[in-house]
Amino acid sequence: MNENSAENRGLSVVRLAWPMFVQQLLSMFLGYVDTIMVSHYSDNAVGALGNANQIIGFLLLAFCVISSASGVIISQYLGAGKSSSDMNQIYSLSVAFNVFISLFISLILTFFSRQLLAVIKVPDVMIDDAVSYMKIVSLFLFANAAVGIFSQIFNCNGRTFFGMIVMFVMNILNIAGNYMFLYGPLKRLNMGIAGVAASTSASHIIGLILCLIFFYKIIGGRFSLKHFIPFPKSLLFKMIKLGIPAAGESFSYTGSVTVIAVFVNMLGPDSVTAKAYCTILTGFSTVFSNSIANAVSIITGHAVGAGRYEYAYKKVMKCLLWAMIITIGVAGINWIISPYTLSLFTENESIIKIGSGVMLVALFLEIGRVTNYVVIRSMRAAGDILFPVILGIASMWGISIGASWFFGIFCGFGLAGVWMGMAADEIFRAVVVFIRWQKGSWKNRRVV
Repeated sequence: MNENSAENRGLSVVRLAWPMFVQQLLSMFLGYVDTIMVSHYSDNAVGALGNANQIIGFLLLAFCVISSASGVIISQYLGAGKSSSDMNQIYSLSVAFNVFISLFISLILTFFSRQLLAVIKVPDVMIDDAVSYMKIVSLFLFANAAVGIFSQIFNCNGRTFFGMIVMFVMNILNIAGNYMFLYGPLKRLNMGIAGVAASTSASHIIGLILCLIFFYKIIGGRFSLKHFIPFPKSLLFKMIKLGIPAAGESFSYTGSVTVIAVFVNMLGPDSVTAKAYCTILTGFSTVFSNSIANAVSIITGHAVGAGRYEYAYKKVMKCLLWAMIITIGVAGINWIISPYTLSLFTENESIIKIGSGVMLVALFLEIGRVTNYVVIRSMRAAGDILFPVILGIASMWGISIGASWFFGIFCGFGLAGVWMGMAADEIFRAVVVFIRWQKGSWKNRRVV
């Protein structure tokens, strides 16, 4: 047995998952607080911030190319017991390439921010604020790019706790900075949304500094120019080959969700509002599923790298069972108490009724979603990249969009019908990838 196998490295799903769960939960909560703070300053500022982040977020999907590939390669190389020199070369190349991409995106945001905002029809009263925010944030995107890679490095090394610490500190600093610029001592500078951008950028710089400290002190990693001489073209090609499909799926998902949002807008303001509230309520079970899936994928990568396919197979099946039980429990409780939880957001009986119906359908959607999270991410960690991407794109645009329109608009089931369409997509994919995992088609695809 390889001495660097998942078992011998002390990796367990619970130990890996709980920091990621806390990290995502805190990010959700602090994100809401961030939005509320800006909303108290100006409604237009919220709109400007939302539109600017929509464009920035779309462009940052480019980071997925190297980030997702790095996770697969690092896990499998660690599992295979590769030398520290090999690992440092992967770390160096991953960080350098993502920073390079960030510089390209920064140029786009700096010189074409106003044109990009015009494309998505941002109101004139918001454009100046949005441009100001985008230009300031773009100057420090390199920190965002590097932090994303460092998070992968920490997670793959089983140090998810440190990724949690970094993200928590960044979110706290961002909120504190917003307060200082919008309501505190720095309010007299009258920077407004530019102050929010400065706060966001500063939090990313501090996050990067923390990442570097943890990288050198905890991981024991090192950066050096010698890792680029001669330039590791084969390793970079391997990263791009693994990363492009995952990035393509992310772009596809963003596009399909945008189309479905058009259907929801056709249903009227009550449905739009109910969707926002239901997304918040279902977020808790999604966070749990995400955490378990990320944890088991790390273990799968290590096991596959060590050639221990049977261990990986059994681990995924066991984790899927427990994740399914807990997710169904959370989704069930969510549905039962939804009339009460929705009433915390609104007194509009129409919205509460619409939302309660959605939460029932969400129970079935979560069954498919948790299966996809756990199995597909484990398939990717094993090196089985292309199949889930092709399946995902075909199902998103063929089933999710088509069924959402059919049930929600054509059949008149409203927002619950839209959720039925999304549930049909998740369940279909869940059945297909579960069968593929059972058949073992993912085996012998490791990248080491």
